[in-house]
Amino acid sequence: MDALKLLVDEVRLTPILISDPPLLNVQGVHQPYTPRLVVEVITRGGVSGLGETYGDGVYLDLARPLADALPGHSVTDVNALFALAASTDPALTVVAEGVDAGGLRGVRTADKLRLSVVSAFETACLDALGKTLGLPVHALLGGKVRDTVEYSAYLFHRWAAHPGAGPTDDWGAALDPAGIVAQARRFDRLHGFRSFKLKGGVFEPEREIAAIRALAEAFPGRPLRLDPNGAWSVETSLAVARELKDVLEYLEDPTSGTAAMAEVAARTDVPLATNMCVTTFEEVPEAFAKEAVRIVLCDHHYWGGLHRTRELAALCRTYGVGLSMHSNTHLGISLAAMTQVAATLPGLHHACDTHYPWQTEDVVTTRPVFRAGRLTVSDAPGLGVELDRPALAALHRRWLDDDGTLRDRDDTAAMHAADPGWSPRTW
Repeated sequence: MDALKLLVDEVRLTPILISDPPLLNVQGVHQPYTPRLVVEVITRGGVSGLGETYGDGVYLDLARPLADALPGHSVTDVNALFALAASTDPALTVVAEGVDAGGLRGVRTADKLRLSVVSAFETACLDALGKTLGLPVHALLGGKVRDTVEYSAYLFHRWAAHPGAGPTDDWGAALDPAGIVAQARRFDRLHGFRSFKLKGGVFEPEREIAAIRALAEAFPGRPLRLDPNGAWSVETSLAVARELKDVLEYLEDPTSGTAAMAEVAARTDVPLATNMCVTTFEEVPEAFAKEAVRIVLCDHHYWGGLHRTRELAALCRTYGVGLSMHSNTHLGISLAAMTQVAATLPGLHHACDTHYPWQTEDVVTTRPVFRAGRLTVSDAPGLGVELDRPALAALHRRWLDDDGTLRDRDDTAAMHAADPGWSPRTW
């Protein structure tokens, strides 16, 4: 192999807007269109590798200088991406801290933003390397330990449609337990999902308890999860855990912060999971020492790529902490990356989250098909997906035509457009 062919020749960044249903969460409602960023790394050998991440302006501001700096580096040198990214974004070393509006990831920092950008570049480099060598990405990560990856249906309270103009679908509203069960039945029928996760924190806890109870009755014995994104107090979290202790696989981020999670964990046998208080390696020691969580939801976008996801998995195995996988609004490139890395994680004993069935648009030529709630792990070179350039161009045109109001995801602003007096609630 000529090493020169593995050098990066060009990096293309394409911000897009993808349609998104009116899914409700503690911070509001999904916008009609959500920003994503597609990263293409083209080698001197003419091979194009793909990555995908968040497309908000702050991510673009980090991605552009990294894209300019990457040509001349080898796609094999993914460890250098972190130092390269840090050296190219001095203007963003200080970021206004606050809760991440798009990812519900706890406090937003420059380091977290940088990791989410690096993740797309790393994935693109691995895709290009795999295509060049004729190997799937899972082989570059050490080899797969499973041939299929199980995913969980992601259930949401939702409106029938966005107020005013926007994309439409035929799912209808789901604002009560009956609507949630109907949604779950459709996911079961269409994709064969065996487990179900409900996004909570939208209505009063009693109403969400009733929804989980209705799911347990409709799907006896199926794994069920509830995630209110830290919307509850310690006492409310404990009350919900008592009510649902016989049906929950786990309760995800019922309250906010490691200290509060540890207090809940000490007073209930219901397993607690997180994708909010443990999203960086720096947050691991305190959470594990305090036994605040029993399951961590990995996410290669959060942790800085596929290799670092495997490092997190190794830590979890070492400390006897379970592993699942987080999802946010994403397309087929990210789903392929999620599946490739999930295939290599021996301790992944919980079905992975995915928003993908909610997304009606994509930038890959062939949509993956869930069978019995699982995706077959591709053995094709790289990620196993190809870019649909006409679709990418159309979604980029939507981004270009936007007046700027949708280029940064803001669920609270989207809710205020429908209900100016709304404010996030805690219980």
